[in-house]
Amino acid sequence: MTTHDHAQVSVLGLGAMGSALAGALVRAGYATTVWNRSPGKADDLLAQGASVAATAGDAVRAGELVIACLLDHASVHEVLDPLCEELTGRTLVNVTTTSPAQARELSDWAARAGITYLDAGIMAVPQMIGRPGSSLLYSGSAAAFDQYKPLLDLWGASTYFGDDAGLASLYDLALLAGMYVMFAGFLHGVAMVAPAGVTAGEFATMATPWLTAMTGSFQGFAAVIDGGDYTVEGQQSLVFSDQSDLLAASADQGISTEVVAMLQRLIQRQIDAGHGAEGFARIIESIKQPG
Repeated sequence: MTTHDHAQVSVLGLGAMGSALAGALVRAGYATTVWNRSPGKADDLLAQGASVAATAGDAVRAGELVIACLLDHASVHEVLDPLCEELTGRTLVNVTTTSPAQARELSDWAARAGITYLDAGIMAVPQMIGRPGSSLLYSGSAAAFDQYKPLLDLWGASTYFGDDAGLASLYDLALLAGMYVMFAGFLHGVAMVAPAGVTAGEFATMATPWLTAMTGSFQGFAAVIDGGDYTVEGQQSLVFSDQSDLLAASADQGISTEVVAMLQRLIQRQIDAGHGAEGFARIIESIKQPG
């Protein structure tokens, strides 16, 4: 184990994610102080070698680098507002999930208090921290990112998006949007086949390679969107992409059509505007301009 005497780290918040982040630091030999609002959650980390602070103020004073992994934007202010003076001159990395506007507000708040601020979005579940596939997105202070990158890389692949503190959150939430809508589509498929006696596991066996292969279309869609020409040959047209058959089949199976109806509305708006012969990627114009 390597001891990193130059980095005294404090982690505020020991939910599943905060505990995973702190555990990775302790195992790597960083002098780590932890704090949680409710007692007891630090016991495992204490056994691994972390120091446990009685108060958030004690934790902040113990670390030059402070990691906030709290419930939400309001809880960050609730915990840290009374500690502005103690935080002055320190670096704050906020991994609490916030909106881009909230991240920018926290960055401005930190700047007024003389706190170096770095915002982060975690693209991983707690069990993935420190393992292949885990990635974290950062924006805010470039100096802080450069200084602490070896530490940040312990949690997963680190990507920096610039000094606009809201960009990491924006990427985080945009990626989650793609994930959750994909999950909803998979679950719709599970519901469709269930009345035929097909189990979710059987459907997943078919869906996993199919959906994995379809993600190869992303770069093609991106090229069309960035080029601004939805008439490029080789695209599946909006008319061909009509979801009427899928809606009817779903209704026949006795399940909700809400997931597919959402997609059909996006398609239909572009068809009604005279773009039916253009490519499927054009539905982004429906998304950009709410009906």
